[in-house]
Amino acid sequence: MGLKLDSSPDRRGTGLLPFGPNSHEPADEFSELGLTGKVRVSKSVLKLGTLQPLLPVATYNDTRLLGSTFEGGLLTSQEISGLTVNAGRLTKANLRDSSSNDDIGYGAASSDHFDFAGGTYAFSPQLNLSYYYGKLEQIYRQQFVGLVHTQPLGNGFNLRSDVRYFDSRGDGAERAGRIDNRNFNSMFTVSHGAHKVSATYQQLSGDSAFPFLNGGDPYVVNLVTYNTYTRADEDSWQLRYDYDFAAQGIPGLTFMTRYTDGRNVKAGTVDNGRERERDTDISYVIQSGMFKDVSLRWRNVTFRSGNGLTTALDENRLIVGYTVALW
Repeated sequence: MGLKLDSSPDRRGTGLLPFGPNSHEPADEFSELGLTGKVRVSKSVLKLGTLQPLLPVATYNDTRLLGSTFEGGLLTSQEISGLTVNAGRLTKANLRDSSSNDDIGYGAASSDHFDFAGGTYAFSPQLNLSYYYGKLEQIYRQQFVGLVHTQPLGNGFNLRSDVRYFDSRGDGAERAGRIDNRNFNSMFTVSHGAHKVSATYQQLSGDSAFPFLNGGDPYVVNLVTYNTYTRADEDSWQLRYDYDFAAQGIPGLTFMTRYTDGRNVKAGTVDNGRERERDTDISYVIQSGMFKDVSLRWRNVTFRSGNGLTTALDENRLIVGYTVALW
């Protein structure tokens, strides 16, 4: 359940609270309930009902008070050592600021269902390869290939490489218009003790933006707090730094800052748009006492766009989280 503390019609549309179609007044409260049935046979699990998938072709969004959800079925199998297979169908989507389950879709177009299948094979503890295929009926079809590799560099340094590639095309009647997109993105992270430094590169080509399900997030390395950097022809990069204060004797306290820059955006009449974002997080998880495991996060966001794109945003978020184990 979400409760409004303060808002007004001119602060609607942020994905936080639903609002009336006529008054545009944000709702005082909204709630949702999702139930999931689960059956396990050997090393395979079938889930039916409310789902929050974290897969390359279907990823739920949890950046607001109530995370998005989907309805459908998901089969996860680990019968073969080192291989995890996922397959399923999604039929409905519940957005972050909604209590209803609507037809699954992309943009302004809706579909009867989204089918997907794929898996990840671990060749070793340091190397795994993934492939997934998804089809949003009559809208788009998408293939994904990904590789993750970790490599010790000596003297306590480690390198993690995460490389991803998507090929997205239209399907059937193409209800959302022509879909034609290739998306290559990668992240390389060097860690040493409490420090992590990451660099990313994301390149899109084709005639359209990168498609992903309404209510979801794109599985890309430059998915940041406000922006996704998935417009047509966009090239973007990111630099990020993380620090864990456990090294200073303060377990539970962490820091993250990053800067992301996107250029060559094509959107509407814009042919060379630019957008950039800076995010900073300071988080603390209480380690003991009555409030043990309560997390506190302060997030600061600055977003700017130019060259025909005209969005400016400065935002602070205070996020308090706690998970209760019921059984």
